[in-house]
Amino acid sequence: MLRIAIPNKGQLADPTQKMLREAGYLRSHHPRDLVVSDPENDVEFFFLRPRDVATYVGAGTLDFGITGKDLLIDSKSKAESIMDLGFGQSSFRLAVTADKASKGIAGLSGIKIATSYPNILQSWLDKSSIKAEIVVLDGAVENAVRLGVADAVADVVDTGTTLKQAGLVIIGDPLLVSQSVLLRGPNTKESAETENFIRRISSVLVAREYVMIDYDIEQSKVELASKITPGIESPTISPLHLAGWVAVRAMTKRKEMHRVMDELYAAGAKGVIVTEIMACRL
Repeated sequence: MLRIAIPNKGQLADPTQKMLREAGYLRSHHPRDLVVSDPENDVEFFFLRPRDVATYVGAGTLDFGITGKDLLIDSKSKAESIMDLGFGQSSFRLAVTADKASKGIAGLSGIKIATSYPNILQSWLDKSSIKAEIVVLDGAVENAVRLGVADAVADVVDTGTTLKQAGLVIIGDPLLVSQSVLLRGPNTKESAETENFIRRISSVLVAREYVMIDYDIEQSKVELASKITPGIESPTISPLHLAGWVAVRAMTKRKEMHRVMDELYAAGAKGVIVTEIMACRL
């Protein structure tokens, strides 16, 4: 039985559960469950604090886990990131008061910086040859400057609105760009079960990236249509009852679908329809 850790709260919790449901897992569970068994798929899910996921997986206690790349790096876990999952994007930024912003990164030397990610910050300070005191806090670091605990903050942000509301100005480039990742434990061995789990998660990502497009077009324009919608291997082409016309079906990138529809229409395609892909195996 595979043992998998997932976040029990925070911005990664709901997207993680949605992804797993799309992959055929977690079909029924109570929001307060700490452990959920999925005997049909021979999997057991453990709901953990997002910060603890990498620690448990890295210790070899669990086979897989889903958490943020920032939490994985800061934990110094032995867990291996094997796949980016495309949600929970954020960046790790430095912020100071407006009067200190003009000094930029150079103004960080010798001051106190509050953060919930001390290992990421210390690594960056070492690489940048900056000596500063790190004040470790468990969340809500944007208030550290106002409350006199620190002179600057280093925090994971989405839009940076919270830092601005606290009267802080973001300086420099991101120390780290993060998103959700699938982790694999150091003791997790190759097996049909592990390959199947990874394949299912991959199929969800592909299904989210692509849509299925169907249309009718004249036989003489198939070559042109195939260039517009090449599909994965090649488009599926079927004859229509109307002589000289064919039906075409192909997968195309979701972000490109409107451009593709415009090009097909200009090429003379009729009945252009786009549908969602729930799951796939490529």
